Amino acid sequence: MNNELPIHLCKANAELQLQILRLFQQSSEQWFEAMQQRHANSVRETASRIQGLQQATDWQMLASLPPAAFWRLTEGRVGDAQAFGQAITRSQAALSDGLRQAFVAWQEAVSSAIGSGNDAADFNQFFMRSMQPWATPSSAPQGKAKKQGQE
Repeated sequence: MNNELPIHLCKANAELQLQILRLFQQSSEQWFEAMQQRHANSVRETASRIQGLQQATDWQMLASLPPAAFWRLTEGRVGDAQAFGQAITRSQAALSDGLRQAFVAWQEAVSSAIGSGNDAADFNQFFMRSMQPWATPSSAPQGKAKKQGQE
C-alpha cells in the first residue's frame, strides 16, 4: 500500500465535497433568482391594479376593473408559472449533470490514487456497480414514470 494513498483519497473526497457544495450553492442561487423574478412580476401586477383603481373616473369603469384584472392576472400567471417551471427545470438538470460529473471526476481521482493491482480492480468493480444510476442522465425519474403508467 502506498504511504501517500490516504492523503490522495482525502484530497479526492474533499474536492468532491467542495464540488457538491458549489453545485448546491449555484442551484439555490438559481432558485432564488427565479423566485425573485416571480415576486417582481406579482408586485408589478399589483401596482397595475392599484393604478387602474386610481384612474377610474366613473362607476362603470370601476365596475369593469375586477373582470379585466382577473383575465390579465390569469394570463400573466400562466406565463409566469411556465417561465418559473422552465427555470427550475434547467436548474435541476444542471445540478444533476454537475453531480454526475463530480462523481465521475471523484472516481477517476480515487482510481488514480489507488493505482493498479488487485485493490484497484476490486475498487473499480465496486464503484462501477454503485455508480450505475449516475452513469447516464435520464429524462425522468423512474418512480415518476411508474406512477404515471399505473394511473
